[in-house]
Amino acid sequence: MSSSSLSQLPSIDRDDVAARLRESLLGAEFTADGLLELLGAPAYAALARSETVPALRATRGDSPLETLVRLFLLQQPAEYARAAAVLPVEECLESGWLTRAGDDEVAATVDVRPYGGPDGEDWYIVSDLGCAVGGAGGIGSRAEGVVLGVGGASTTLSGITVRTPVASALDLGTGSGIQALHATRHATRVVATDLNPRALHMTALTLALSGTGPADLHEGSLFEPVGDETYDLIVSNPPFVISPGARLTYRDGGMAGDDLCRTLVQEAGARLNEGGYAQFLANWQHIDGEEWTDRLRSWVPRGCDAWVVQREVQDITQYAELWLRDAGDHRTDPAEYAALYDAWLDEFEARKVRGVGFGWITLRKAPEGVEPSVTVEEWPHSVEQPLGDTVRAHFERLDYLRSHDDAALLGAHFRLAGEVVQEQVGLPGAEDPEHVVLRQHRGMRRATKVDTIGAGFAGVCDGTLSAGRILDAIAQLVGEDPVLLRDRTPAQIRMLVEQGFLEPAQV
Repeated sequence: MSSSSLSQLPSIDRDDVAARLRESLLGAEFTADGLLELLGAPAYAALARSETVPALRATRGDSPLETLVRLFLLQQPAEYARAAAVLPVEECLESGWLTRAGDDEVAATVDVRPYGGPDGEDWYIVSDLGCAVGGAGGIGSRAEGVVLGVGGASTTLSGITVRTPVASALDLGTGSGIQALHATRHATRVVATDLNPRALHMTALTLALSGTGPADLHEGSLFEPVGDETYDLIVSNPPFVISPGARLTYRDGGMAGDDLCRTLVQEAGARLNEGGYAQFLANWQHIDGEEWTDRLRSWVPRGCDAWVVQREVQDITQYAELWLRDAGDHRTDPAEYAALYDAWLDEFEARKVRGVGFGWITLRKAPEGVEPSVTVEEWPHSVEQPLGDTVRAHFERLDYLRSHDDAALLGAHFRLAGEVVQEQVGLPGAEDPEHVVLRQHRGMRRATKVDTIGAGFAGVCDGTLSAGRILDAIAQLVGEDPVLLRDRTPAQIRMLVEQGFLEPAQV
């Protein structure tokens, strides 16, 4: 990115102007809640799809909030006097937040989108004009170094991230800085890196306008900018798109296939402190003759527990169409679009790729001497965000199960997790159900089949009796040998604990 293109952005050396601008935005209720109230739910949701017409229709008045929405979100110039009634216009012109547009109008140089923090914070995400969010209609710019704002992937990653207090956090490939912004809430030191210097500039603007502490910003690829430093938390929404080339820095990693995601995951292990987490969004190839689960297991670095969740799989035509539309290529000459489409399919066929998976990868640095646990699963169903506590609890349960053999498990006490219900499935009028399903209404919202013993066991777990005593009582009720029941049930108990249906109880 040239220095001239950076000079077209607001200055990062004028924190006083950012502070005054923030005060003005808050004073006009240019916040996530204020936007929703002004625009209404349909127009607000349309903005997330990169559709601006409903918002333009809702901001035809001359209130300060309507002026700010048109200026910073909808890229409409504003009369100087109207902007001056709500903003420190001269300071914003001098520092580059605004530019003159004609004799008596000003225009924004960047998108500024209100973003509500997890505890009600009023934050702002700064991105390139027309790129506040992605969407099926394309990002609005085909510039190679464009910096996007908050999209679905960004909010997914922020939602699954473990939010325990840490000394150090690394946001690798920071983009507009949303992950670094979240990290400032619970990390003493935040480091953010990006190959694109324009993205680092945007991150600095995002943090300044949001009123949080700064981050250490470093330019470079993958872990190169931070050398051998180690962290308690690493997060990355990398340029994971598998494409025949690297036209767009924000999405195309420039490595063949899914090599960028694999390299990122494999190199993260050496950068984690013991007990530290590394959390990524990623794409991976489904290749003929290879199990995708084996492919992902091979990525996990030594010494790390891992939980990989595949959320979606697309065939190669769906995948190519999605990202061609994302770049706006569907609006080009039909022959050019067809040639690009062909190139994507040629690349996939050459690598024997039949589909592309998308999901989450979480690593945790295991203690020395412990055999790591690797879970790779497919879960395309709805979940309850945020999931950070659910992710942390998953690894805590792994620790518990590793430290309890079957005998210890039978001596332990358990409670049924909150909002778990039982469903019985069978033919109408049948005396007994064909099977019993336990279903969660929180977190991952899992459902799992259990036998009648497992269902009965889970139903009476309230922390008062040990697992062994509960099984003895069940054996007496159903007329089974208690020794045999104790022998065959720990595997089912272990599964229910691992999936979060049962929680160890303190006695």
